[in-house]
Amino acid sequence: MPLLDALPFGAGVALAALIGLILGSFIATLVLRWPAGRALGGRSRCDGCGRALGVRDLVPLVSAFVSRGRCRTCGARIDPFHGRVELVSGLIGVLALAWAPGTTGWLWALFGWLLLPLGLLDARHMWLPDRLNAVLAISGLFLAGPMLEMSLLDRWIGALAAGSLLALVAWTYRRVRGGEGMGGGDPKLVAAIGCWLGWQPLPLVLLLASLGGIGWAVVAQRKGDRPLALRPVPFGVFACTAAFAAVPLWPLISAR
Repeated sequence: MPLLDALPFGAGVALAALIGLILGSFIATLVLRWPAGRALGGRSRCDGCGRALGVRDLVPLVSAFVSRGRCRTCGARIDPFHGRVELVSGLIGVLALAWAPGTTGWLWALFGWLLLPLGLLDARHMWLPDRLNAVLAISGLFLAGPMLEMSLLDRWIGALAAGSLLALVAWTYRRVRGGEGMGGGDPKLVAAIGCWLGWQPLPLVLLLASLGGIGWAVVAQRKGDRPLALRPVPFGVFACTAAFAAVPLWPLISAR
C-alpha cells in the first residue's frame, strides 16, 4: 500500500478514524437490521416516523450530538447503539494506525473492522453468520500476510488447526453431555481468525478468549439466577477481542 504508507503519521491516524466512523455507521445498521430480517440497502429512516434521513442526519457521532439523540421531525429517541458502534469503530482505526503506521496498521484496522460485526452479533443474538466468517477468512488468506509476516502456509495451517480443534471440542461435548456446548459458528470464526494470524499466535488467542469467557460467566452467574452450566457464553465476542489484541501482543511475546 505505497500511497497509504506515504501518509504522515497524523494524517494516517485521522483518515483511519474517519473511515472507522463511516464503517461503524454501516456496521451498526447491519447488526440491527440483519437479525430482524430487514433489508440492508435503501435509505435510512427514522424508526419513529419513517422519515428518510438526509446527509445532515447521517454524519457519524456529530448528527446525534447536534440533535441531542432525537429525530428532528418527530422527536423519537435515536438508538444510542449507533453512536457507540461508530465510536468503537473509529477507535479501532486510531489505535491501529497510532500503533503501527503503514501497511501493518491498516491491516490491523481492517481486521478489527471485520471482527466488530461478528462480535456484536454474537453478543446480541448468539449468532455468527457464515457469510461474515467467510469474508473474514477469504480476506485474511489474500491480504493478511504482511500484518504479522506470516506465510500463506502458516495461515492455512492456522485455519485448519483452529477450526478442527474447536469442532472436536464441540463434538466431544455433545458426546459426553448430550447437548450443545458450542455454537456451529465458533469453529468457523476461529478458523477465519487463523487465516489472518497463522497458527503460531492461536494458543494465545484461545487462552485469552477462554479466560474472558470464564470471567464473564462467573460475573453473570453472580448477577443472575441461572446455573453456570446452563448459561450460554458468547464465545465469539471473546474470540474476536482476543484475536484483535493478539496482533500487538504476539510480537512482544515471541520477540527473542
